[in-house]
Amino acid sequence: MLIDTHCHLDAAEFDADRAAVIRSAREAGVQGIVIPAVERANFSVVRDLAHSFAGGAYALGIHPMYVRRAAESDLDLLRERVRESLGDPRLVAIGEIGLDFFVPEISQGLERERQEHFYAAQLDIAAQFGLPVLLHVRRSQDVLLKYLRRKQGVPGGIAHAFNGSAQQAHAFAERGFALGLGGAMTYARALQIRRHAVDMGLEHLVLETDAPDIPPAWLHEPERRNAPHELARIADVLAELRGMPREDLARATTGNALRVLPRLQALYIA
Repeated sequence: MLIDTHCHLDAAEFDADRAAVIRSAREAGVQGIVIPAVERANFSVVRDLAHSFAGGAYALGIHPMYVRRAAESDLDLLRERVRESLGDPRLVAIGEIGLDFFVPEISQGLERERQEHFYAAQLDIAAQFGLPVLLHVRRSQDVLLKYLRRKQGVPGGIAHAFNGSAQQAHAFAERGFALGLGGAMTYARALQIRRHAVDMGLEHLVLETDAPDIPPAWLHEPERRNAPHELARIADVLAELRGMPREDLARATTGNALRVLPRLQALYIA
């Protein structure tokens, strides 16, 4: 069994064949899919989608690249939606939240301050309700860690699409975070990500696709839409890099996902 810990299954790229995508994932052994929100407009969308198929789960949050059009009241709505959903085992995290310092026009001056404000506020919500977080980490590792050191009560989570240094990787692991590995790891040129895949303790790794984004190396133009069924081959790559049987790799990474997102256990442990 595999769990895709980060998949934007609600994206428009899946509108034409979403049911088939879910079916293909299940046929490939992907029995769990976590769908993170990115803004208030899709809070209900990801919740309803997660409830529409076996193994669906969701997270609620405001993505750093969406804070430009978010209002302060969106944080109030997020807090209220989380409070209302605490009895729903399919709500497993606050996310996707974090910081993005890669895109110049949203990573400087007031835009950066706004990202940090929304990130800090959402860490407070995670701490208030004892929920882990799904972190967007793009050229922002040290600042993300700075806020995590200041905040008490955030019970870890997943550093999604992690591509920082070894020191930063261990700093996240020490705070209860697993590193999310996906399509980027499948490229031979992704030397740093592959080093993490091999050098980090297996207990600190989980699998993800970020579908429809971050397509793996075997998807070529013109069709480069990533999808959750690709997680099976991504798992094969990680197993090969670590020199271990794929079955053991799948068992370990699934166990890690259940540990860092403990509310998943109600859905996937029979």
